[in-house]
Amino acid sequence: MADPNLDPSPEELEALKQAMGGGDKKKTEKTARQRLMEEIMDLGGKAFNPGAKGDSQARAQAVRARLSLTCDYRTKTLSLLASLNILIRPGNTPDWLRLKLRDHLTLIPLREDGVRASLEFAFAVHPSSTVKLSEAAVPQKRGANITHEALVLASNLLSSPPSTVTPEEWYSGIAPQLFALLDGEEGPELKKVVAYVIGFGILGRKVSGAPGTAGWKYLAEPLLHHIKPPPGGLPKAETGDDGEVIDLSQDKVLVKQQDLVTALQRLHALVVSHPNPGLCKRLLSPLLLPLWALTTWPNPDKPLSEKITEPASELLKIFLKLSPSAPVLLALVHNLGYVGGFDKKKPEWVYKQTEQGEIQMIDTNRPLQKTREQYIGLSLPEIDQKIPKLLELIDSTFPEADVSSAFLDLFGRWLKSARGQKKSGVQIITEEEEEKDPIAQFTEVKLLLAMMEKFPEKLAGQPKHILELVSQVLSEANKDTTEEAGEDEVIRVALSLLNMVITVPGFQKKRVDPDVLRVIESSLEALSKTGDNDNAKTASNLALLLRYRDELDALEAADSSSSTTTTGGPTDRQIEDRKTYSLAISYITQPDSPPPVRSEGLNLISNLITSHSPILDIPGILVLLSTLLCEPNSSEEDYIHLRCIKLYSQLANAHPRAVLTDLIDRYLDPREFALATVDARLRFGEALLQVVDRLGQTFTGDLAKMTCEALISLASRRGHRPKTMARQAREAKAREQKHKEAEDAWDGSVPDMTDPISAEEQARLDILEAIVEGWSSGTSKTGEEDVRIRASALSILANCIETNIVGVGAVLTMASVDLCISVVQVERQLEKGILRRAAVRLIMSFIKAMDEAKQEGRVLGIAFGSETQEQLRTILGYVEQTDEDGLVREYCRDVLESLENWKTNSLVDEVSLNQARGGGFGGGGLTKLAGLVVDPERSISRGGGESAGSSGGVEMFGGRPRIEEIE
Repeated sequence: MADPNLDPSPEELEALKQAMGGGDKKKTEKTARQRLMEEIMDLGGKAFNPGAKGDSQARAQAVRARLSLTCDYRTKTLSLLASLNILIRPGNTPDWLRLKLRDHLTLIPLREDGVRASLEFAFAVHPSSTVKLSEAAVPQKRGANITHEALVLASNLLSSPPSTVTPEEWYSGIAPQLFALLDGEEGPELKKVVAYVIGFGILGRKVSGAPGTAGWKYLAEPLLHHIKPPPGGLPKAETGDDGEVIDLSQDKVLVKQQDLVTALQRLHALVVSHPNPGLCKRLLSPLLLPLWALTTWPNPDKPLSEKITEPASELLKIFLKLSPSAPVLLALVHNLGYVGGFDKKKPEWVYKQTEQGEIQMIDTNRPLQKTREQYIGLSLPEIDQKIPKLLELIDSTFPEADVSSAFLDLFGRWLKSARGQKKSGVQIITEEEEEKDPIAQFTEVKLLLAMMEKFPEKLAGQPKHILELVSQVLSEANKDTTEEAGEDEVIRVALSLLNMVITVPGFQKKRVDPDVLRVIESSLEALSKTGDNDNAKTASNLALLLRYRDELDALEAADSSSSTTTTGGPTDRQIEDRKTYSLAISYITQPDSPPPVRSEGLNLISNLITSHSPILDIPGILVLLSTLLCEPNSSEEDYIHLRCIKLYSQLANAHPRAVLTDLIDRYLDPREFALATVDARLRFGEALLQVVDRLGQTFTGDLAKMTCEALISLASRRGHRPKTMARQAREAKAREQKHKEAEDAWDGSVPDMTDPISAEEQARLDILEAIVEGWSSGTSKTGEEDVRIRASALSILANCIETNIVGVGAVLTMASVDLCISVVQVERQLEKGILRRAAVRLIMSFIKAMDEAKQEGRVLGIAFGSETQEQLRTILGYVEQTDEDGLVREYCRDVLESLENWKTNSLVDEVSLNQARGGGFGGGGLTKLAGLVVDPERSISRGGGESAGSSGGVEMFGGRPRIEEIE
């Protein structure tokens, strides 16, 4: 007999119908449901019933039943998920069977299509998602309404191994499925979902994403090792050469081009799908040199460029923007000709292009392989090809400080080498100096000159260290003879650096270290007297320019504006902060910036805000944040929106008025901007809510008045949006025209291609559609404000009252309560349910804030006497009995209970006040009740003996009652 408790929801019923015979339309819903679940219960009972008796054959049959339950792939995974989800509910199956079924339910992702089915099922049953289970079996190629909450649920479901399997078994089972979905064959939405599961759920956790863990082994190492094989080489299972005949005279291919392309594509999808800067750094930092080698591959054809060089270049730029530093730049400079491996001179493996134009990773440790002349270094054409690409990377990713530091390091290395060549006599050469590659030295010198020519402003932006180095070079030049000083190449370069620094706009002589300046001036004067040579003439000109530089600037400033007062230049911190701010703005505003880079830009601005940097452009930052919040909502932008809301809260600490004014203007949207959609305005409302929470007790005065008046105006029915009404009318007309064209094409009504659903499900969908349409129908018909915005405004207003009711004031508080009473009385339509919920919650927040203020002894000046309470109790009692919305009725019951508690507390407070004045019931208050001491401290003051005698087993000890058991 069928168990009535096994009735599934309509969504689960949709999946159960597909389980038996692939969705046979002729079978009834009840038969399809019962047949599958009864089969599972029968097999489970045979396999796990603790009271079963029988010989070994019966036990063997139970074992076979148990195996069939887990390994029978004739049943669709999605339908098995739905069935088990029903059966594990309390009361549907015995406890001993429910636990076993729950274990099998957790192992479903290990099936061949278990990951895909688990994701689809999670999205279908999550309350925030609108994806139907009937749509879950279709590949998501046109997108799906997957909310962030459902995404987090799916991530937690797949990232945590069940207790019945080890992490090795779990991640090794789901990794191939995750990689297959990451390739994008099942649609872009599932690709982003899997990237979130891997990036945040598995690799984003220390327990599963740290190097050495199972999650890192099966989800990170396969990507990294196919781009940069480990020192011991790839496992045989990954190379795929098991059982093959090995020709020792031929190159041994470690990684084929297809595997390299797949690894780059998967890594790119994992990095750019969601903003996770920390994971990007951990994944890309070991691949710095391999990505550089692939990015600068010489003369790639179009297919090779699209498959390898362009994805590698994008990954390299992302890493350099997230981790710009001088050591990273120097690593690229010192390994400009990197071809592979870990040993620079004798690489264990190299990238090599085949005759067919494919790039492969070749093992160089072959006994019969020819001598490896091709790996000794760069050729001159390769140097000319790689240096411009490095300069392009430097220009687009590195800040001035890192460029200057790397330049000084290169200059110091070249200076040491040039000075060493001038020394005469016996010299002691270290092993490191002896092993210097002349081609590498030539490359560094060429790069040094190219940086001086390409980035004079960036190099001059950090003049302190450059001037110190120039002073050292020129002071040593005074020791040389006249001919040596005049022809010295080192001195010529040093003078070029000095000229570059002192001629840059904004250079101020007074900001230079006096000792360094004194050495430079004396050295220039001495060098100018060495004779008639180029160095002497240049030194003489620079000495004059350095001497009168400040005077020339002062004259130019006086000519431009005689009334302008001269102020001191910016400090070093201001200069650094300004560069950081410019870098952050470029990261955020560049059209091709991936989500991790944009997130890093917001992080840089956040650091400037928390450090109270004086260079911040507050209006500019507010415009930037509002632009980001107005962007269309998508899975990769959710994190950006949350970071923007956090920045609003941080800015409010120092600039509350500017932040609140901007948020209120964006939230109200009086000019009805086209980009200010309902979702965007709701995000501004969330930011406003966070700012009010951040202000706390400082939310008072004009700020509270301005905010609450705007919210009351928005929550009321006075809003009128004619532009939005006209725009929605145009959209409705376009939809009607499109529908009419479709009917003309079909020569009648358009057939319904969707799967048939039950009448109950159709009725539920019709109600939901009517509610959703009713939220915005007021705007499209009469120009009223959207119901969702009004409900949001009431929720924010309730938070304002609960945060600081004293700051809001009595007038605005009571106006808010009156507005809510009108809402629950007048606006009784079905689609206005969310509005009535917010109204009742505001009344609850009002009572809570009143109670807290009373406990803290704050005077509010709000008339909330017995008559007002009785009116409120009558209205909410009627709403609690008649409203169609269940949550509204529940909230009303909570408010009525709070009112009763408020009345009781008021009576107790009144009695306490009478006791303090010597009044009370019978003149003595409630000090005694049937021989029981109600006020022990007062009784103690009258005498310990009398109190102890009347307490009846309550003994006063040290001013506190001590309860003792008596017979």
